[in-house]
Amino acid sequence: MNGRPLRVFVASLSHETNSFSPLPTSLRAFAADILHRAGDEATRAQAMAFPAYGDALEIGAERGHEMIAGLCAWTQPSGPLPRPVYEQLRDELLADIAAAGPLDMVMLVLHGAMMADGYADCEGDILARTRAAVGAAVPLGAILDLHGNVTTVMADSATALVGCKEYPHTDYRARVGELYDLLERTGRGEVAPRTIVRRGPVVGPIGTTEDPMRSFVDSLTAREGRDGLLSVSMMHGFPWSDSEHTGSASIVVHDGSHPERAEAAADDILSRFVEICAEVSPGRTRGIDEILDEAVSLSANSGPVVVADGADNPGGGAACDSTFLLAALIARDVQDATLGMIWDPQAALIASDAGVGARLPLRIGGKVGPMSGAPVDAEVEVLAVRADAYQRGLTGQLSEPLGLAVAVRIGGVDVVINSIRQQVFSPECFTELGVDLAAKRLVVVKSTQHFRAAFEPVAGAMLYCNAPGSLNMDLASLPYRHLRLDH
Repeated sequence: MNGRPLRVFVASLSHETNSFSPLPTSLRAFAADILHRAGDEATRAQAMAFPAYGDALEIGAERGHEMIAGLCAWTQPSGPLPRPVYEQLRDELLADIAAAGPLDMVMLVLHGAMMADGYADCEGDILARTRAAVGAAVPLGAILDLHGNVTTVMADSATALVGCKEYPHTDYRARVGELYDLLERTGRGEVAPRTIVRRGPVVGPIGTTEDPMRSFVDSLTAREGRDGLLSVSMMHGFPWSDSEHTGSASIVVHDGSHPERAEAAADDILSRFVEICAEVSPGRTRGIDEILDEAVSLSANSGPVVVADGADNPGGGAACDSTFLLAALIARDVQDATLGMIWDPQAALIASDAGVGARLPLRIGGKVGPMSGAPVDAEVEVLAVRADAYQRGLTGQLSEPLGLAVAVRIGGVDVVINSIRQQVFSPECFTELGVDLAAKRLVVVKSTQHFRAAFEPVAGAMLYCNAPGSLNMDLASLPYRHLRLDH
């Protein structure tokens, strides 16, 4: 391996599985989002824009390595995959590895919270089968979403696991570079990584943009390169995946020079994370009435106030068609407000057919199940219709199509309705439909945390609302069947 270009295989099979989601996860869902098969030029650009997958291929190419691109499959969070769908995609990934021939390195872009019928630990299954395929000597690593649930099988199968550190996940490229360096150094015989995993309790998602979590994340980076620590990750876990593996976990990859210090670091990191979660979780999210009272009050002095409807975030498996906050805004006759995006292809089509300027009765949202609320029936004015609008995603690029999207006005509330189910990442969800956020007092976004990076420059304040929904933060109320509480 020394002195010659490496043959590096990259593939992705990624899904954040919400056991409580009302939506099934089909092969059609992957095809509608990202389903790139090796050599398919028609889907290559879409795959290259997928965080971490494209980054890995670009980083390797910049180093002059021979990059072999395998499967890239991802779809919006939803319920567990049917067994045939998961096994088909997994086996395609493994077939790509077999077809690649001798490899010096394998990088997989996974999630960490993927579940399928009969598979409570899809990532562990993928990594174990990949290890069996490439042999014990080939460096094998995986990039994980920090909302993954780490298992022993995952850690034992991989040379190294690296989770993103930031929420919003703005650091994927940096983490890919970190893992790439680690695997390359391993292949060249410079290091022999060892992995420690310390599992902790289930917690709700907490952003990393503000203290105390901001300082905590900075402390993780500061540990790397000291006492033999090669990489440090703190997995927050994904509480809406109901399995015995669900929970938080610290991951410490070290070189073996100071094993006792690596063990202590893993324990200390997890302990501090749990302390922070206990400090900041209570009261972080409040109900609709309390949040709207505060939002209206704050908007009189600074605007716009951005309210996150995290319980209906499709980025965690919710339907994205709940009406609880919309109905409350209408009932209060709130003025200069906007809300988006509601996933309702039928309503978007009806409004589109009516055309800009039309006034018509429209039934909005409330279609998927009880956690979607009742449909809102209202007289609307169609403000805008677009079939070519995009929003910026995690990479900061205009890479996420909204599908058929419309903006309609109900009293003092502009509502964005679209046909591709996705969370709000950036203001383009509104501005591409002509909604002027600077003129709004309240902006309600269907997102939990990923909206912050792009909305911070325009927001006077940001509030988190715990409305009813599939991602309700009252974890104790969820009907778990497999969760273990003895971590």
